[in-house]
Amino acid sequence: MGDTTTYEDEMSREAAADRLRAIAAELEDDGAADIQVGNKRLALSPGDPIEYAIEVEERSPMLGGEREEITVTLGWKEATPQEEQNSDRSRDQDPDTGQERAQNDRSGESETQSEQDDSLL
Repeated sequence: MGDTTTYEDEMSREAAADRLRAIAAELEDDGAADIQVGNKRLALSPGDPIEYAIEVEERSPMLGGEREEITVTLGWKEATPQEEQNSDRSRDQDPDTGQERAQNDRSGESETQSEQDDSLL
């Protein structure tokens, strides 16, 4: 797979933090991670472990004004279908008892946190 999808925008600090939290929430969940990139939604399959790198660049006023920039890079090998299936099963189980959780059908009551996050992106 050699596709690259990029998106750049200018936004408030709060909006930028919301987008970072949405990515973090997707990585915390087991299984696929649905990441919004501009107007495109990508379904990624992060495996364990995740490689993490951060770079901070501080530019001096001599180069056209003071500017700071942070680049965060996350990388991983794609999770195998077996790993995703195991994580889907564990998500439906109570971590304390190992028993399957009851599914609550509350369709139409309220948006899920993921849907709320999506509207912010």
